[in-house]
Amino acid sequence: MPELRVTPGRYRGRTCLYVTLPGGRAAAWYDRESGQVSLVLDEYRAEVLAALAPYLTGEPAVGPPPVPTPAELALLTLHPDDDLAPNRPGEALHATLAAIPASRFRRAPRRAALTALTAQEVLGAELDTLEGAGWRVLHAVPLPGGGYIGHLLIGPAGVLSVRTLYAGKRRVRIADPLVTTGRGQPEPQLRWARHEAERASLALATAVRPVLGIVGAAGVDPVRRGAAGRGGTGPRTAPGSAVLVRDGGQTGVRLLRDGEVGGLAGLGGVLKPADVDSLYATARDRRTWLRV
Repeated sequence: MPELRVTPGRYRGRTCLYVTLPGGRAAAWYDRESGQVSLVLDEYRAEVLAALAPYLTGEPAVGPPPVPTPAELALLTLHPDDDLAPNRPGEALHATLAAIPASRFRRAPRRAALTALTAQEVLGAELDTLEGAGWRVLHAVPLPGGGYIGHLLIGPAGVLSVRTLYAGKRRVRIADPLVTTGRGQPEPQLRWARHEAERASLALATAVRPVLGIVGAAGVDPVRRGAAGRGGTGPRTAPGSAVLVRDGGQTGVRLLRDGEVGGLAGLGGVLKPADVDSLYATARDRRTWLRV
């Protein structure tokens, strides 16, 4: 009897478990909400039910799968090692922390990685709540050269590439493209966010809007264009607000603070559900990102 592999995933916006053969071919999936086991390979019925036994609640309904959409067909042929959907928020940083030895000489790199991980976990948990509003979320999307996109959102309002910044209860001052946290050194966070969105746009062949997610800020002070150097600033943001920062003709970057993510649920008018599913199927395939 072949040893089948059970991995978590999403099917039509619902949590499910995929059962695959050793070579990666899908044999079935189990929809936890409906209790339905959809068999792709009926000859492996007994093996599939044995693999799913620890996860079943009650007596499942077992039968052929519903007629799949083209996007679902693509997922059925996706090898588990190429599937980005199971990635946790901050997945790439877990590997980074494991590679840094715990010694007094490496305290600064470990502290930087831990704070970045905190930001991605906090914001990622909030972003995951959008799935009930028709959004699909991917975390730690790998890019060639060792980089990654912290979070990728695909939903009714389009595709958003989210970069995270941990503020640690300090004020954040923005003078596009620079972002200063407390008394730290300014960093071109908005430029980096735009660059990540551009790479995502190339990979997915669609428009991707950049977002800077700010976690744990005491406040955010955006500087009006042309006012930097004269001491002028724009209005300070309060919880629940969002600011669109622009630099000439460049793409605007949306600022999103933790606690504001729910506001994205009401946005729409860009992608239909079928388009969301199709783009999500493309984005969750690791091979999609090899060409950027």
